[in-house]
Amino acid sequence: MSDDECIDRVGNGLRLNGTPDGVKTPFLIGVAGGTASGKSTVCKRIMEQLGQADMDHTQRQVVTISQDSFYRELTAAEKARAERGLFNFDHPSAFNEELMLQTLQAILHGKKVEISEYDYRMNAVCPEKIITIYPADVVLFEGILVFYFPAIRDLFHMKLFVDTDSDTRLARRVPRDINERGRDLDQVLNAYMNFVKPAFEEFCSPTKKFADVVIPRGADNTVAIDLIVQHIREFLNNRTRSDHSPHLATCGTSALNLTGGRVRYFVFH
Repeated sequence: MSDDECIDRVGNGLRLNGTPDGVKTPFLIGVAGGTASGKSTVCKRIMEQLGQADMDHTQRQVVTISQDSFYRELTAAEKARAERGLFNFDHPSAFNEELMLQTLQAILHGKKVEISEYDYRMNAVCPEKIITIYPADVVLFEGILVFYFPAIRDLFHMKLFVDTDSDTRLARRVPRDINERGRDLDQVLNAYMNFVKPAFEEFCSPTKKFADVVIPRGADNTVAIDLIVQHIREFLNNRTRSDHSPHLATCGTSALNLTGGRVRYFVFH
């Protein structure tokens, strides 16, 4: 099969031609939580413990994708508002739901896809900066609203919610947005009070009820991460090439064994 046949370029119309023979369906894990709750750090710790972080990206069994790559293109008027810190990036309408769904469906069909990176300083997706996602055994999809959209939520085999208190999240967001994203202090605080906090309460926090596992304190909760890593490691160790429909019931002694085809609900204090 040629590269043109096996690569579906995200943004130019994904083609879902069915899962080819011999292609494994990845175990898809959603990682949700409020802004600066530690979602990406939790994913990073999982990758590190599984020995995947420093591995060549073409050979990784476990990969991470950020929902931020699926912000929709803004209109000229919206860009002007965004430059003044007056656009709500935490609202569901800020995301390209259809593209997210198409991308995850393509990944579940064993496709190799290309995703554009998001530039926080420019408030835009950069078509020239491409992240290639190769077929993997486990895919972590992290973001503030990954459980908000029903069609997308239903794709996940496991759902994690990183639950960090609001004071800690604000304390992390302020220096991050100033140092990494080119915001000034007034912009950060105004955006938090006017958009981020209300959107969290209305759209993000209610999705915690859909989580199979809630992780208080994020990456600081080493017990939770250790158990999740154990669960993923056992899945990887027990997987066979002919398995097209991931189920973790074969993991036997895992601390997160399935019950009736669903992951048991855990809160790790």
